[in-house]
Amino acid sequence: MAETPSLPFLPYGRQVIEDDDIAAVTEALRADYLTTGPRVAQFETAFAETVGARHAVACSNGTAALHLALMALDVGPDDVAIVPAITFAATANAARYQGAEVVFADVDPDTGLMTRQTLEAAMDRLQGRRLAAVLPVHLGGGIVDLPAVRRLADEAGAAVVEDACHALGTTMAFDNRPERAGDGRHSAMACFSFHPVKTLTTGEGGMITTNDEGLAGRMALLRSHGITREPGDFELRSMAFDPADGGANPWFYEMQNLGFNYRLPDLNCALGLSQLAKLDRFIATRRALTARYRTLLAPLTPLVRAVEPRPGSDPALHLFIVLIDFEAAGLTRKAAMDGLKARGIGTQVHYIPVPCQPYYRARYGEADLPGADGYYARCLSLPLFAGMELGDVERVVGALAEVLG
Repeated sequence: MAETPSLPFLPYGRQVIEDDDIAAVTEALRADYLTTGPRVAQFETAFAETVGARHAVACSNGTAALHLALMALDVGPDDVAIVPAITFAATANAARYQGAEVVFADVDPDTGLMTRQTLEAAMDRLQGRRLAAVLPVHLGGGIVDLPAVRRLADEAGAAVVEDACHALGTTMAFDNRPERAGDGRHSAMACFSFHPVKTLTTGEGGMITTNDEGLAGRMALLRSHGITREPGDFELRSMAFDPADGGANPWFYEMQNLGFNYRLPDLNCALGLSQLAKLDRFIATRRALTARYRTLLAPLTPLVRAVEPRPGSDPALHLFIVLIDFEAAGLTRKAAMDGLKARGIGTQVHYIPVPCQPYYRARYGEADLPGADGYYARCLSLPLFAGMELGDVERVVGALAEVLG
């Protein structure tokens, strides 16, 4: 009897790269620009149109996007930013890069999301310091109650910067108005990531969307060393312009701000444009996989249950997160993950509460955030990516049922 071939390993997330993506990158390699060229602006324009924002600024990764947003707002050492405890470290780190202090907000233990109540509680811990920014995180693709966050931030004179790195393609309805994550109706800016496990990839890459032309221009300057080559912006006029004909000297540039090299190369934008063209298909696949997961997981309730979306939202999930009562199952999370791995199923935990990290614990002490602790104790991310098929979901849920007994 012939051996049955082993099934491929299913990671919790991975990129989907197709022949047209490879062709787009190959074409870019043969073009004149590998770093900053015409594809950057094309990608920015197409992305802004996709999410419904007026402006989009491409950058090197999602962390750079968050940092650029806070730089553009002039968040500094005398300021505080509020960040949810459940997120990747980069959300909080962006504030620290600017010298600002971080106050961590607790989260809903069943969604991992910042809420109006947890934001209010975090604001009560400001101790008289100026709140400059609130950074709600759309964890896994689930949407925070942005109007509530915006109202509280406005009352405090703070800007809202969405960490939407997980939420590309998610739609929601606040006050019965359909909206897209990143359209900027309730925030100054929204930040996205194009890491390979995200909904679309550029290899590494990020984007900030905004409806504020001034913020967009400032971020475009800051992502490239704070340097401008626009003659109309030059301050050192005697150096910038030829005394004979008054024209701008062709070699001249000015560094007007302390910026960074956060540019996204043309090569990456070529891949981004190709991926963006198939975003609707990727989202439809993720939604179909998510629906199948919910159906198949129902018999495992209450031992296992999926994180529920906000009423009125239609998330394009980046992560499929379940909450598991490991104590009731009689095994540790590591044992469950090991058992799934032995069956060819990759999983991950999103996330360790950021206040627990040694850097932040040393700076701010031990945090009392029961919602974050409760969420972290139960969360597990199961495989979800556009290259999966519905049969893969059956395989994952079957393996999970075996492991949990």
